[in-house]
Amino acid sequence: MSTPDPVQVFRVEAGELLEQIENGLLDLLNDLDDKNLINAVFRGLHTLKGSGAMFGFDALAAFTHHCETAFDRVRKGEVPATNALVSAVLDARDHMRALVDDPSGKDDVTGERLLAQLNAAVDGAGGNQPDGAALSLAQSQATPPAKPRGPVETTFKLTFRLPANAMVNGTNPVGLLNELRELGPAVIAADLSLVPPLDQIEADQLYIGWTVELTTRQTRQAIDDVFIFVLDEMELEVTEVARTVVAETAADAVEAAEVVTSATTAGAAPAVKPNPKHQPDEAEATPVEKVSRIHDTKPSENVRVPAERLDELMDRVGELVIAQSRLSQLASSSADIPLRSVSEDIERLSNELRDTMMMLRMVPITQLFGRFRRLIHDLSRETGKVIDLVTEGETTEVDKTVIERLADPLVHLVRNSVDHGLERPEDRRALGKPEAGRITLSAQQAGGEVIIMIRDDGRGIDRQRVRAKGESSGLIHPGEALSDQELLQLIFQPGFSTAAKITNLSGRGVGMDVVKKSVEALRGSIDVQSEDGKGSTIALRIPLTLAIIDGLLVRVGSGRYVIPLSSVEECLELSLDEDLRSRGRSFISLRDSLVPFIRLREIFDTGTQPELHQKVVVVSTGAERVGLVVDQIIGDHQTVIKSMSPLHHDIDSFSGATILGDGNLALILDVVHLVTLGQQEEARLRAAV
Repeated sequence: MSTPDPVQVFRVEAGELLEQIENGLLDLLNDLDDKNLINAVFRGLHTLKGSGAMFGFDALAAFTHHCETAFDRVRKGEVPATNALVSAVLDARDHMRALVDDPSGKDDVTGERLLAQLNAAVDGAGGNQPDGAALSLAQSQATPPAKPRGPVETTFKLTFRLPANAMVNGTNPVGLLNELRELGPAVIAADLSLVPPLDQIEADQLYIGWTVELTTRQTRQAIDDVFIFVLDEMELEVTEVARTVVAETAADAVEAAEVVTSATTAGAAPAVKPNPKHQPDEAEATPVEKVSRIHDTKPSENVRVPAERLDELMDRVGELVIAQSRLSQLASSSADIPLRSVSEDIERLSNELRDTMMMLRMVPITQLFGRFRRLIHDLSRETGKVIDLVTEGETTEVDKTVIERLADPLVHLVRNSVDHGLERPEDRRALGKPEAGRITLSAQQAGGEVIIMIRDDGRGIDRQRVRAKGESSGLIHPGEALSDQELLQLIFQPGFSTAAKITNLSGRGVGMDVVKKSVEALRGSIDVQSEDGKGSTIALRIPLTLAIIDGLLVRVGSGRYVIPLSSVEECLELSLDEDLRSRGRSFISLRDSLVPFIRLREIFDTGTQPELHQKVVVVSTGAERVGLVVDQIIGDHQTVIKSMSPLHHDIDSFSGATILGDGNLALILDVVHLVTLGQQEEARLRAAV
């Protein structure tokens, strides 16, 4: 087994940290006073800096240090968090990503510009003011006691226990104790009460706890910083038991005594150790005796597995499904009862293994939607538009490969909605709309596919401009009759754009055609709806998985083909007489509507005569339907999708192939392409009438 590359492991973990930092910063924009978010961002920056230095990413560590320092000042209350500061760190986060990919840090100009932006944001937030400038009104009106000369020393009592798997995860308890000693004189005692008998000890588990009495001139925050990497998973109890002023001269000693006396007279608790016989409850605890506790929470146990290993396992499961299909076919033709019993058991187990494997590959679509929070933030700054992003159905799960291949198409659609759809704030106010435009990303599962919708509440699609552009580009004939859906689908043609001018977002005629090609490559389809003045909705219908699907096995001539079952609406019988009567028309009546159909026997040029009782399989891609005439419907089939060879990529009627139980090959029909053929045939026939 090959040993993982430590640098590559760091890059993966750095990517996760950068994503956490970005999400924390975006959340912070909604509540700039949220201390938990401020601390979370600081911890992320601190971890990234330390890990980067450990793995030799010195440029990353040096650059991240400046952002960490800025947020350290925020969490200490020296400067407030502001929109400008958060935006500056977001921009710096992108440079950190570049430094992870290229640790040489050659782009010094970008780094210097970002640091100047960061410093300006800190100074604008009050970084150039004296420390006392941020005091609240109540604090400024209170009469503070005289400030004693000399530093203040505080004695803390710490009781802590690290998570049992701390050492497995790389935490060294001795190192933590040494860091505490660096803060000041410390008396350390081990708690061995949970150490089991020798024969029950597991070598990788930690059973020891510690009690530390620490006297330091540092604040309580310095103690938390020692445990910053394990703070959320450990048990920690910190009690302040004494506070004294270190007098450097006799005059200082007298003044310090007066300060303590005045504080005691004013009602503050004296800085002495409490009587151990009297343990105050939470309600009567004095300020110096207040205890802060962090309770242990069991972390979820996850295993990071390279994606290529999951893909390899998926291939093995696919081969098992094929082998199981062959076994089932052999058993069904045999009179051997034990063989049939074993075949049924193997079929059950392989189906369970297939379902488990599919679940391993499924990830919540929130991983995809979460990326657009940053995009919306950047687009809002770039366009001057106020944009609210709403996400729905984030828990819907999709195959990881589908999510990876959907990222770029969705970026194009969102950018297009912002640029073409949403109006500027002053225009929205004039129309009586809220100043903030809304972009909604939603996902829902429908059978074997997921429907992803991008909605905006903007101006809608100008159909007259779309038609004019289509006619001037030669995509349609002047005055040609088009359905509303056909007209709206023109926006996905290559080079099509109705933008009045070219911007950084759109107007160059690229993007939407790429979206359509990417979606169709996933065996999906696109529907467009738009209402003038109220906005547009673009719906993507995508298969849940690209690996194993439920299919309908059919025969056309002597060949067998698979139709994805998620696209099948119903099956009808087409007699030979009805087939002959429909020559030149190619429509069937289906519940008061005419549905065009195409004869696969003619498209595939089988050279065979039609069967007496042909079947029509009605398939759909969103609102569009077409019938596929086949000779026989064999039944359902668990289909393991195999990619077509490069020599066959130009054959549009098929999206892949699969191996049947008898070892023969069956081609998987590309429903999107066949529906398009049917619609074109319908348009040709209507035009001829």
